[in-house]
Amino acid sequence: MFNLFLTAETANSGVGMLTSFLPLVLVLVVFYFMLIRPQNKKTKQEATMRSNLQIGDEVVTYGGIIGIIVSIKDDTLVIETGNERSKIRILRKAVESCLTVHEEETSK
Repeated sequence: MFNLFLTAETANSGVGMLTSFLPLVLVLVVFYFMLIRPQNKKTKQEATMRSNLQIGDEVVTYGGIIGIIVSIKDDTLVIETGNERSKIRILRKAVESCLTVHEEETSK
């Protein structure tokens, strides 16, 4: 008779443990879909935008500099800014957005 009581108590504690972890699991799932997944999607879009940059595109850097791409190397760009045609060499990672709309993007 003592064994029956012990197994019922063990079963109740297992259910209790499961119900105590359920809110934590739900918070983690919501955290994933609200924060992690959108951030990964944004990172992929930015990487695609940076890999598709072409000479002649108008870009904005994270520092707020607006310029036109004159030269492209592996991980650097040379952009031309201002009326005096100043040229600045920047990293490809420093490009925040591309203001030039390409034909491939409009057909999607």
